[in-house]
Amino acid sequence: MLRLNLTLLVSLLASALYLVQVQYESRRLYAEVERAQNEARKLEIEHERLQVEKRAQATPARVEKLAKEQLHMKPATPAITQYVTLKGTAAGVEVAP
Repeated sequence: MLRLNLTLLVSLLASALYLVQVQYESRRLYAEVERAQNEARKLEIEHERLQVEKRAQATPARVEKLAKEQLHMKPATPAITQYVTLKGTAAGVEVAP
């Protein structure tokens, strides 16, 4: 009977220690999941912010302004447009080789 009681006591202590260890691991993993979800939310917010910034940078007015100021480009007008024609062809008509 004493041997059975000791065996049961050792089993009880082992299962109690195992339970404590499993609960600790569960809490640790839960905290890690929470940290990962927070990081994912931060990255989503950053991604959305960058998408908005990208759309703001690519507006036609901004592109035109940069083209004029930095690249010194001018809009195409008939006054500065040069048309090229081949000899022996009418304007706007292509000749098959």
